[in-house]
Amino acid sequence: LLFKKNKSFSTPLVSSFLSDIMGFHFLQDEQPDEQLFTDLQKLNAISDREMLAQFIDILLNFLVEGTDLAEDMKEFSENYSINESKLKNTIKALIFFFKGSMKNNCSFKFVGEDLLNFGVNAEQAKIIAYKWKQQFMALSRSVIGQTLEINRVIDMEWRFGVTAANKELSSVGSSYLQLRLLLDKGNSKTESIYMELTLPQFYQFCSELEKAKTNMEYFG
Repeated sequence: LLFKKNKSFSTPLVSSFLSDIMGFHFLQDEQPDEQLFTDLQKLNAISDREMLAQFIDILLNFLVEGTDLAEDMKEFSENYSINESKLKNTIKALIFFFKGSMKNNCSFKFVGEDLLNFGVNAEQAKIIAYKWKQQFMALSRSVIGQTLEINRVIDMEWRFGVTAANKELSSVGSSYLQLRLLLDKGNSKTESIYMELTLPQFYQFCSELEKAKTNMEYFG
């Protein structure tokens, strides 16, 4: 298993107390509202693996491509004969969680850890984290695209590294790149956006940037 199930994460109160100690990756130094624990723990009621995977795909596709969420959820609810209104709070909670994870460039491992801290069962957390891993590059491109549309990049730093130790033996010795974009937020304020990419992801990212540059030059 990618993540270890901990039965102590069983109620919003207990999970909230433990999160104060461990913290969350998707919010950095902040602490989430207790209602978020309640809404995300409703995922534990979705025992059908395929149903959960499709549910997460719909939300991630909405974040990446701006698909018609209302129409997709209506079709999803009809296919599985469930009350769509009962999913709305969980949908809002997941979108908030995913947006925070996108902003802080959370790996699938961090997404899984955060979900466990919220009290989501290990099986559900594993499925969601795997879906996040599948969409990671598309999500990263989406964040950068949205960021560049509304903010001016005033500085960029990067550095390469090699993984020396990791719980996953296949990752040891692999190269990665850490990227920092410094953005002009206006009113003399700046914000740093951090990303960590494997070399294949970095090459794909460079390819996407080259395509964007070509398109801008064409329309410019």
